[in-house]
Amino acid sequence: MALLEVKDLEVYYGVIRALKGISFEVEKGEIVTLIGANGAGKTTTMQSVIGLIPARHGKVIFDGRDITKTPCHKIVHLGMSQVPEGRRVFQELTVYENLMMGAYSQKDNNSFKEDIDRIYERFPRLAERRNQIAGTLSGGEQQMLAMGRALMSHPKLLMLDEPSMGLSPILVDQVFEIIKDINRDGTTILLVEQNAGKSLAISDRAYVLETGDIVLSGTGAELAASDQVKKAYLGG
Repeated sequence: MALLEVKDLEVYYGVIRALKGISFEVEKGEIVTLIGANGAGKTTTMQSVIGLIPARHGKVIFDGRDITKTPCHKIVHLGMSQVPEGRRVFQELTVYENLMMGAYSQKDNNSFKEDIDRIYERFPRLAERRNQIAGTLSGGEQQMLAMGRALMSHPKLLMLDEPSMGLSPILVDQVFEIIKDINRDGTTILLVEQNAGKSLAISDRAYVLETGDIVLSGTGAELAASDQVKKAYLGG
């Protein structure tokens, strides 16, 4: 059974139909990527899945449960977390305080120190910066903090929206290695990313969005080899 099933999802902004009845799924343990140009509907899809934007039609099924009309904060409690586009860390809080905010849905206070230590082990730079104000971190450090904050809720599904945006090539490589490590540790990944080459290389499966429609799907390798994808997204 799929961990996430999106069925005939339609989303409107006023009279504009942003998503035109898309359907896709994410199996447990997979990395699945949504690729597409700006305005294709990738971020809208993410925000609708996690309950930030209401769907006009269709369903979102998570871990066998219909969450289409479930409030966002309750979806987090069910095991879904998002790293939003632009990181959105709490600029005036420290690294440690940001991580604390990520753990608000966890009821076992005894595990908090273990969770913090786990994040610091995965992101040593955050350990070094634990008392630093988040707004003074570099872009790469803020991305690591946003990812660490999301992982504090022990998500079954981690959704990442443009994690490589604005980062240097070296940091982009690091972020994609971290995503692979998180997945290897058992977390299912749904990734929205404009760097099609990098994202398809680590993906089990992928979908191509164009103006609110899914126009192609397949394994990461299949889409990377597709002439249509090469021409539109890989510079081929």
